[in-house]
Amino acid sequence: MRRLLLSLALASACAVHAAPASQASVEALLQVTKAESMMDAMFVHMEQVMRAGMQQATRGKTLSEEQQRVLDAVPAKFISVMRSEMNWQTLKPQFVKLYQETFEQAEVDGMLSFYASPAGQALIHKMPVVMQKSMQLSQTLMQSAMPRMQVALKEAIKEAKLSSTR
Repeated sequence: MRRLLLSLALASACAVHAAPASQASVEALLQVTKAESMMDAMFVHMEQVMRAGMQQATRGKTLSEEQQRVLDAVPAKFISVMRSEMNWQTLKPQFVKLYQETFEQAEVDGMLSFYASPAGQALIHKMPVVMQKSMQLSQTLMQSAMPRMQVALKEAIKEAKLSSTR
């Protein structure tokens, strides 16, 4: 029994005192995962989404050349502000700290090994495409489900009004 308790105590102590991730290893992980270029790609994607949303919002409306010019400039201005506030030089130290607070050295080492491998690099390069296609799929599914969701909502509202008059 003493051996079991001693083993449990040692195992707990080892888990509690796991080595925190070093700054150098976290920076290497951010580099191998191409975190900075992913941020840049995110800004490009956000601008595209904003442009598409604005086009959809103004569809069917007649805009003057001046109105169109102003609206066309909004996404770029918005992204410019975001890039200045959320640039890599500002975010990198915060990401390093966050990773250090969250991951142990052994975990970062494991992630480094994986992301440096061909499979890890394939994941890094292909995941943006997977995410984009997933979003498109979700939007398509939501559009087809929307009429049924609206019917269900109307029925729930109608039922709630009936139950409140009893």
